[in-house]
Amino acid sequence: MPDTSIYRNHPPGLWTLYSKAILPKDKQAGSELRIPGLSTRLIGVSTANHNLKRYQKVCGFGTQANVPITWPHILAFPLHLKLLTEKAFPLPLLGLVHLRNDITQHRPIGTGETLDIAVRLDGQTSTPKGLEFDLVTEAWSAGRLVWEETSTNLFRQPDKSGGKSGGKPPELPRYPEAAEISAPESIGRQYAGVSGDRNLIHLHALTAKAFGFPRAIAHGMWSKARVLALLEQQSGWRQDAVSVSCQFKKPLFLPGTAQLNWQAGQSGWDYQLLNASGNAPHLSGEIRWGS
Repeated sequence: MPDTSIYRNHPPGLWTLYSKAILPKDKQAGSELRIPGLSTRLIGVSTANHNLKRYQKVCGFGTQANVPITWPHILAFPLHLKLLTEKAFPLPLLGLVHLRNDITQHRPIGTGETLDIAVRLDGQTSTPKGLEFDLVTEAWSAGRLVWEETSTNLFRQPDKSGGKSGGKPPELPRYPEAAEISAPESIGRQYAGVSGDRNLIHLHALTAKAFGFPRAIAHGMWSKARVLALLEQQSGWRQDAVSVSCQFKKPLFLPGTAQLNWQAGQSGWDYQLLNASGNAPHLSGEIRWGS
């Protein structure tokens, strides 16, 4: 699996990549779509760049000796965009849907630690909703794997199976702990400023309407980070090796409020972020300690 490029100390520039994102893709028949085995690397990047403190503030993390568990995702984002805007990648960037995000942190990562980050495309799967594929990210320190992530994305395609979709959604679990999360109208722009993710559906109601949304929606990875920032403040949270799964469900419209609902156990925690009425999920997942 050849690297498309290797970067040292600094990632590729985002504005150049965004200019490539608007270029049309060559049309291919759905049965012929193949996700190529592209990969890229960033060698020798510091975890303490100029955006870290701003990111902690936007997501609600406290300042600690270690970086937030979601921070390497931000360091890797330019590499993600690099692969998704390659000419060999057959899908348009606009319109991809982020379905799931699973992170495993094998040990806490220190602020100022130097990492090597590798990203690759993998895991192509055809589903009734369309084509799913994974962005797999690994972070290495001194030759040891310290952090890894799988982000699963969907390219929607017509369901040709003839099967029926929909039906009654499963009943929501109810956990004993709860807290409210507030998402101001500007949070999409704030998060874009520290993450580089400037998808138009997150920035403003006017740009979101162009893609069929009545208002702008919060970034899924902001919602996940905000949830983890709150859970880290709870009694029983462990600074240890940890895995955090997350399934993205209904969008959180801006401005808006949501209910964080969770339960803590000895081996891990279960959580969900519900709408203000508590009857529909924005996201849900599990936290498990030990790698």
